[in-house]
Amino acid sequence: MFYFLFTYFDHIYHVPGLGLFRYITFRAGGAAVTALIIAFWLGPKIIRLLREKQIGEAAKVEAPKTHLSKAGTPTMGGLIVLASVVIPALLWTDLRNTYVLLILFVTITLGAVGFLDDYLKVVRKKPKGLIGRYKIVGQVLVGLVVGGIIYFYPQWIDPELWRLKSSTTVPFIKNLEFDFGILYIPMVIFVITATSNAVNLTDGLDGLAIGTVGIVSLTLAVITYVSGHAIWSQYLTIPYLRGTGELAIYCAAITGAALGFLWFNSYPAQVFMGDTGSLALGGIIGAMCVLIKKELLLPTLGGVFLMETVSVIIQRMYFKYTKRKYGEGRRVFRMAPVHHHFELLGWPEPKIVTRFYIIAILLMILSLATFKVR
Repeated sequence: MFYFLFTYFDHIYHVPGLGLFRYITFRAGGAAVTALIIAFWLGPKIIRLLREKQIGEAAKVEAPKTHLSKAGTPTMGGLIVLASVVIPALLWTDLRNTYVLLILFVTITLGAVGFLDDYLKVVRKKPKGLIGRYKIVGQVLVGLVVGGIIYFYPQWIDPELWRLKSSTTVPFIKNLEFDFGILYIPMVIFVITATSNAVNLTDGLDGLAIGTVGIVSLTLAVITYVSGHAIWSQYLTIPYLRGTGELAIYCAAITGAALGFLWFNSYPAQVFMGDTGSLALGGIIGAMCVLIKKELLLPTLGGVFLMETVSVIIQRMYFKYTKRKYGEGRRVFRMAPVHHHFELLGWPEPKIVTRFYIIAILLMILSLATFKVR
């Protein structure tokens, strides 16, 4: 909205200063600040509303006993995050950009799936919330739409995308692309579903998921900007994807929203994000990597989310294997996801979160280094 309004006034009246709205870096900064302000303004209002409606977190049996004190803390705080992302995106991005429209679709759809899950759990008091297979259906649908448009209608996004429609770049290796061929759409579905669920699994300690998302989104802001910059992409020998610079504005909004929500979600948390926020944010990260052809960078970029997910997979597989072989299930970790394992080792919750942040920052540096070390 701001983009159209001020560029129009600049074109008609040549008002000094309005030309700044043509620059992605300026609008990215504006989106980040706007998201932060919205989160600070909206946060207390939504938290108060959730408390009045008694929409609080139920005690989790799969968490350490220390988490019993968290029962009753307002949840569905993902509404704060989503509002703080979507509103700045509508204000600061060029809404004619198909990349932005696809990411908005991912955000709103997965946010709706997560909201329905939280609503059924905390309002309708259904312990399992939305049945797992229905949640997967929503994630698969999002992946199908994103993958299908890129594969069958790449000209809707960028006429030059046709050559790369089913390909991706390979980290650390210069001028090498991997073509998924007919498996491209299933790959997109897997990436979006996996990252959506991975962020959801990570959302188990105060500030852990949202802080890590903020670090990852800041990294993606840099990557999307250079991917959509003709000179920088040529210098780094990565595919130039016209229009992806607008995604940097979206990523900046996520970073601002993450900082704003972290103010209320840091230990001890005043509100939890719930599936409303975690499913949407995870899906956004996966979709971003798909759109900028960096799917193979995702294990490095989202290494914290990968670590959490793998710990759950290992725990469940080993438990089933040992139960079948010995008649008694055994565990690799004291509890999964792995952040609960460290809790049971006696690590204070803030220390675990801080150390995971450090890991995420190191992975951010490594991810950015892949563009130069090629």
